[in-house]
Amino acid sequence: MTTKHVRYRGLMMTELIVSLTVLGTLMLTFAISLDGFRRLNHYQFTRQRCVSVAQATLDSIAVTGKAIDEADANRLWPGVTIKIDESEGTGQWKGLKLISVTAGGAALNKKVEVCLSRYFSKGDIAINKTGDIPALRER
Repeated sequence: MTTKHVRYRGLMMTELIVSLTVLGTLMLTFAISLDGFRRLNHYQFTRQRCVSVAQATLDSIAVTGKAIDEADANRLWPGVTIKIDESEGTGQWKGLKLISVTAGGAALNKKVEVCLSRYFSKGDIAINKTGDIPALRER
C-alpha cells in the first residue's frame, strides 16, 4: 500500500487572514465601546459639576443671603452657567420663598441642565430692608 503525501498549499495563509480579520473586528468593537464610555463619562462629569454649582449656590444663599460671586463660580466650575429664579410659595408653601437655581453646561454635543430648588422662610436667610434677597437677579 502506498500513501500519497498531499500538500495543502495556502491553508496557512487562509488561517492567518481569518484570524487577522477576527482580531481587527474585535479591536474595532473595543475602540467603539471605549468612545461610548468616554462620551458617557464626559456627560456625567458635566452633570455632576452642574449639580455641585447649583447646590453650592443654594447653600450660599441660605448662609449669606446672596449667591456665589460670578468670578468665583467661573473659577471653580468653568463652562457652567447659573440662572437664579425667585418666586413666592403656593399652597402649603405659602409665605415661603422658592429659590430655583438652574445650572447648565455642554458635554461634547449635548446640553446638560440641572435645576435645584429650595424653600426659604424669612428667618432662614439674610434679607435686606425691602424684604428682597440681594443678588438674586438673573445673571
